[in-house]
Amino acid sequence: MLGLVENHSLPRTAAFFDLDKTVIAKSSTLTFSKSFYQGGLINRRAVLRTAYAQFVFLAGGADHDQMERMREYLSALCRGWNVQQVKEIVAETLHDLIDPIIYDEAASLIEEHHAAGRDVVIVSTSGAEVVEPIGELLGADRVVATRMVVGDDGCFTGDVEYYAYGPTKAEAVKELAESEGYDLARCYAYSDSATDVPMLESVGHPHAVNPDRALRREATAREWPVLVFNRPVSLKQRLPVIKMPPRSALLVAAAVGAAAATAGLVWYASRRRGGDSA
Repeated sequence: MLGLVENHSLPRTAAFFDLDKTVIAKSSTLTFSKSFYQGGLINRRAVLRTAYAQFVFLAGGADHDQMERMREYLSALCRGWNVQQVKEIVAETLHDLIDPIIYDEAASLIEEHHAAGRDVVIVSTSGAEVVEPIGELLGADRVVATRMVVGDDGCFTGDVEYYAYGPTKAEAVKELAESEGYDLARCYAYSDSATDVPMLESVGHPHAVNPDRALRREATAREWPVLVFNRPVSLKQRLPVIKMPPRSALLVAAAVGAAAATAGLVWYASRRRGGDSA
């Protein structure tokens, strides 16, 4: 348990969560590859390649160079994709693909932080079109995610506007602390990847969740708590009293992040270039 409810005479606090392998059991972006294929955005060869990337991600076996090459490939892959079509595909398949792979332990932590009066912020290298609807499902208060550039024709250009990876995540956390009045010394953070050490060390209560080998070593050296999440559960089964957002709401939520379902695909490989994570 996380302790007593926040004393509201003190500065505000928050809990910052990485997404992939921290809150959900897979890569949020690569999970949609089959849906993108069915929607005509990628071919069978690309599906196989993203399936391989998902395997590498889960196995934790890719080095920096491999991940950088995959990032460049995925960035080029999404060039020319119609953003509206991407948003609709994500909205239509979100519940079927993501809801069953949310960790029960993570959902419980989110509930506990909210009960204690803390904001919950998802900070992910995945694209905004993917992360924002997931954040809504989870009841997150804010989302930080990668954003892709969108051209005048409404399609991804293949360029990255904002890349939420590594030290950039820590910078986003500090900027939010300034704008929202969070006391970082009393805030919490959770991640599975050594690439998120800058984010973890920026708060007073860092936690390693399902850590890769590098993060496990770091957590041991710094005496950070190590958590194991291994119970994916459907929120619809876990919390039957909570109504799932209607499709229209999901479309609006996806639209807010104007450019990155597949920036997620970008993030994707790059996020693991130093470990795992998103």
